[in-house]
Amino acid sequence: MRPIIIEPTENPKVMKFVADYNLIPGSLELDRNSDIKEIPLAQELFKYPFVERVFVTANFIAVAKQEGVEWENVIGPLKEIIQNELAANPRIYLQKKNEEYLIYAEMTPNPMVMKFVSNTQLIDGFIEVKSPEEAAEVPLAKAIFDEYDFAKEVFISDNFVAVTKNVSVEWHEVMVTMRTFVAEYLQSGGVVSNAVAQKHASPAATIMNREYTEDEQKISDILNEYVAPAVEGDGGKISLMEYDAETKTAKMLMQGACSGCPSSTATLKGGIENILKQFLPELVEKVEAVNG
Repeated sequence: MRPIIIEPTENPKVMKFVADYNLIPGSLELDRNSDIKEIPLAQELFKYPFVERVFVTANFIAVAKQEGVEWENVIGPLKEIIQNELAANPRIYLQKKNEEYLIYAEMTPNPMVMKFVSNTQLIDGFIEVKSPEEAAEVPLAKAIFDEYDFAKEVFISDNFVAVTKNVSVEWHEVMVTMRTFVAEYLQSGGVVSNAVAQKHASPAATIMNREYTEDEQKISDILNEYVAPAVEGDGGKISLMEYDAETKTAKMLMQGACSGCPSSTATLKGGIENILKQFLPELVEKVEAVNG
C-alpha cells in the first residue's frame, strides 16, 4: 500500500492527504450534491457526516470538515480510507475491470482450420488476412503470424478467430498453446483490427464495388437466411460472388474455413445448390466455388 502523508493547511477546517504520485490530471471539487457514482473515494469519505467537501488535485486530497469535530479524532480513519481507496482505484475514478475473454477451440470441417471462439464479440463483420504481409492493419492476425510460423491465414468474424495452418504441425500439438495465446492477447487489451470489417450482408458486393442486381439479391437473401448461419458456425463464409443469368450459374465466394476445405465442394453441391434450386428454380441450376 502506497504511503499517505498528512499535511495541515492554513485553513484549520482543511487537511491535506498527500500521495507519492499524481492522482489525476486537472482537479476535482466535490460536495454532497456532486455526482460521485464513479468516484468510490468520495463515496466513502462522504459517509462521514462531518465531511463537507473533498478537493483532489495533483498529488493530494484535501478534506474540509465541519466545525465542532477535532482532526485528532478523525484523521486516522480518514487516512486509512484514502489509502485503501487509492489502492483499489489509483486514479481516483472507478477502475474498470478488464473484460474477461473466455476462449475455446473448435474443429471445423476443414482439417487445416481451427476456430478459437470468444465469449464476447471481437468485431462487427469479418476480416480475412491471407498472409503475414496483409496483417499490418489487423494486430491480432499479425500477433498470430509473428508467434506461429505454421499459421498461413487468419479469418476473424464476430466472436471467433479461424486460423489456417500449414502441414508442418498437427492441431493437437499446438491447439492449446494457441488458444492460450489468443486469450492472453485479448485479455491484455490487444487490438483486434484497425481495418474496417466487411459486413455480412453483401461482402461480394463490397469486393466488386457494385450493387447486387434484383436476381442476385434474391440469391443472397436465401444464402443469408438458410446457409450462412451453419457455414459461419464452422468458421467459414460463403457468399454470392457472381451470377450468370444465361447459364443460371451462381458463383460462390469461399472464405475462412470454407476456402480450400475438402468437404466444401460436397457442401456446395449437396447443400447450397439444392437449397437454391428449391427456393429459386427459375434462377439457379448450378453453383460453382471461388476460393477467397
